[in-house]
Amino acid sequence: MDAKLEALKDLASLSRDVTFAQEFINLDGISLLTQMVESGTERYQKLQKIMKPCFGDMLSFTLTAFVELMDHGIVSWDTFSVAFIKKIASFVNKSAIDISILQRSLAILESMVLNSHDLYQKVAQEITIGQLIPHLQGTDQEIQTYTIAVINALFLKAPDERRQVDVESNVDILDCPLTEMANILAQKQLRYIILTHVIRAQRAINNEMAHQLYVLQVLTFNLLEDRMMTKMDPQDQAQRDIIFELRRIAFDAESEPNNSSGSVEKRKSMYTRDYKKLGFINHVNPAMDFTQTPPGMLALDNMLYFAKHHQDAYIRIVLENSSREDKHECPFGRSSIELTKMLCEILKVGELPSETCNDFHPMFFTHDRSFEEFFCICIQLLNKTWKEMRATSEDFNKVMQVVKEQVMRALTTKPSSLDQFKSKLQNLSYTEILKIRQSERMNQEDFQSRPILELKEKIQPEILELIKQQRLNRLVEGTCFRKLNARRRQDKFWYCRLSPNHKVLHYGDLEESPQGEVPHDSLQDKLPVADIKAVVTGKDCPHMKEKGALKQNKEVLELAFSILYDSNCQLNFIAPDKHEYCIWTDGLNALLGKDMMSELTRNDLDTLLSMEIKLRLLDLENIQIPDAPPPIPKEPSNYDFVYDCN
Repeated sequence: MDAKLEALKDLASLSRDVTFAQEFINLDGISLLTQMVESGTERYQKLQKIMKPCFGDMLSFTLTAFVELMDHGIVSWDTFSVAFIKKIASFVNKSAIDISILQRSLAILESMVLNSHDLYQKVAQEITIGQLIPHLQGTDQEIQTYTIAVINALFLKAPDERRQVDVESNVDILDCPLTEMANILAQKQLRYIILTHVIRAQRAINNEMAHQLYVLQVLTFNLLEDRMMTKMDPQDQAQRDIIFELRRIAFDAESEPNNSSGSVEKRKSMYTRDYKKLGFINHVNPAMDFTQTPPGMLALDNMLYFAKHHQDAYIRIVLENSSREDKHECPFGRSSIELTKMLCEILKVGELPSETCNDFHPMFFTHDRSFEEFFCICIQLLNKTWKEMRATSEDFNKVMQVVKEQVMRALTTKPSSLDQFKSKLQNLSYTEILKIRQSERMNQEDFQSRPILELKEKIQPEILELIKQQRLNRLVEGTCFRKLNARRRQDKFWYCRLSPNHKVLHYGDLEESPQGEVPHDSLQDKLPVADIKAVVTGKDCPHMKEKGALKQNKEVLELAFSILYDSNCQLNFIAPDKHEYCIWTDGLNALLGKDMMSELTRNDLDTLLSMEIKLRLLDLENIQIPDAPPPIPKEPSNYDFVYDCN
């Protein structure tokens, strides 16, 4: 048993190497591992009573080797049997199981779902939400991360017909198969568990957990895409009744159209007047306002939710604006439609989640109808900003720009609840936005007089050299890069750094994300800078030309760069974020004697130039600098006035 344990430990370690993996797979090694998991587990369990630690380690190393081998993409996931899937699922379903075994099992299930439609169906039938909830309620953040990753994978691959949300449903979800992902995500229970045991747990959220929460947030909001892209049918009576309901709530109409007294023409005139007060563009047939997609029917859904759940605020906004002069009234209908469209753009509704983004917002996990509540807060903000700007209908687009800036600035503070978000917006009035804009303009003030421009030209080479040295120093410190492929985000890392003499790039794989710098002598691979032929970015990178999901992901494409050296050899990178991307592309271009062209360099150059100019002009404060230098006086007739020091 000890010999077998050591062999499996070595296999788990060596499987990371693609050459070894290829040879092992050619010898039918994958089949051997699956057989050990399917049939060997029972035999191991007999030994568990007397060799419990050994049993857990053997199974853990077996599953680790399997995960590492499959991550190379050599073997198709469709080749695995139902028995293997059931066995892996059984590890997840056990209440008491070794942490490492549970972690690998969840990783395998995630990969199965993401890489095979057939396996998605089988996995979804084997796992219930009730079996996953205990893993979310635990204290191990890695297990919580893998559990949410499995939920995300199942949700991402769920057919469209299974993505119908029933928020009002009170069905017990503990025994619900994960094929019903949309209904599961709409339930209070799962959201509450994630909020209390993950987001509000007394520990910091690591990058991988933040990424999975971001993916869950995006997938949840993507449930709105269907309504966002659905045009209103002006002939659909059920949809028209929603507009009638908006009118009834606002103006307390006691009778429906069929029972109203008076002539048809009189009723039409009354409706037209009320629809104008409601702020619709088409007063005669407001249904036509909802034929544009986006936001389609989602805008009408938001308006109805606001009218029903925040009735006092809704009535106040409508009546307040209907009593103003025409030129100063804020059109509720038009505002709601444009605001819904803007919020969908901010939250990127309908877009696939990025492989590199960690930008989740805790407040969206605090309410079952978070998007609708988000809208309700923002529509009241829009009405408030409209009054502060004393806007007219001609200023509509300006108001929307200010509201977008207010919302974006509030979101960047990552409020923990919707109430906190609302409080942040209270401090971002139109007056405050003007002050912020003015302050930013002053900080970025660009002096255009000829003497200042000449001074800038003189200083710029020094500033560029300073930026270049900073970029090279950052390359000497090095960066940890995450390994990504077309199948799933991986917990694999590699490190790259420049030698202190700027002549060699050192790089190599890491077991885990480092806490600080990695010494170059621990990085096994080297690349002389003299051998570098070129640095390419984006779609020109070899690893972005391969077929797969990475090619389709715009955000990953923007973070990709490659070093080309020798013949057909390259070192491929995907930066952890835009800042690191700019640092590395600038640094590599500086090593090759090329210009640093990144957006970060432009911003740094502008900032440092502005600071240096202001420092040099401190003594000239309140002195008008002429546009042209004063004329040079004529030479004197003699130089007898020169003082003789002797």
